Amino acid sequence: MEFALVGTSGSDATLRLDYRAFAYAGKFVLGEPGKAVLRTPDGSPAVPGWEPDEPLAPAVDESAFDDDVVAAVSFSPDRTDPDCCRIRYVTVHVARRGEGLGPRLIDRTVERLSRAGYDRVKIAVNNPFAYAALYKSGFAYTGEQTGIAELELARPVDASADEDTERYRAGLRAFREDDRDLDPVEEEFIADRLECG
Repeated sequence: MEFALVGTSGSDATLRLDYRAFAYAGKFVLGEPGKAVLRTPDGSPAVPGWEPDEPLAPAVDESAFDDDVVAAVSFSPDRTDPDCCRIRYVTVHVARRGEGLGPRLIDRTVERLSRAGYDRVKIAVNNPFAYAALYKSGFAYTGEQTGIAELELARPVDASADEDTERYRAGLRAFREDDRDLDPVEEEFIADRLECG
C-alpha cells in the first residue's frame, strides 16, 4: 500500500469514493479540504472481489470511483489558529476495517502536515472506536467537546501527546455518560477499556 497526498487545502483535489464502501464518501468530493490516501500501488481495486450489500443507484457511474483507495483522510487549516491543522474526516473501506489502516494513514498525514509547517493537529470524533484508534496515533483527549457531541483530540506534529491513562479514560467516560445512543457493541467496547485500565 502506498501513501499519497492527493491535494493540499485549497487545491480543489477531489476523490470519488464508493458510498457503499466508505463512510463520509460525499465529503471527499468537495475540493477545498486537503486529502491524503492509502491506495494500492498498482491501481488495482482496494478489495478485489468485494461485493456491496446494496445496488448502485442508477444515476451513478461506477467507473468514476477511485477504486484503488483503501483509506482516505481530509484536512484543513484551523480557522482560529494558523499553527494548527484539523483532520476533518477519516474513512476506511468497509472490508478493510480493523487492520490498523486508519491510524497508519493518520500517522503519515501528520508527518506531512509537520513538513507543511503546522505545530499541532486536532480532530473531533463521534464514536469510541475512532477515539481508541486516534489514541494509538498519539492523540489525547483535550477535555473539550464540539457543539455536535464530538470529543476533541489533539497532538503535536513532532511527537505523540503525553500518554495520560486517566485522560484517555475520561474521554471514554464522556462517551458513556453523555446523552448518546450507544449501541451494545460500543457500550461493551467502552466497558472493556475502562475495566482494563
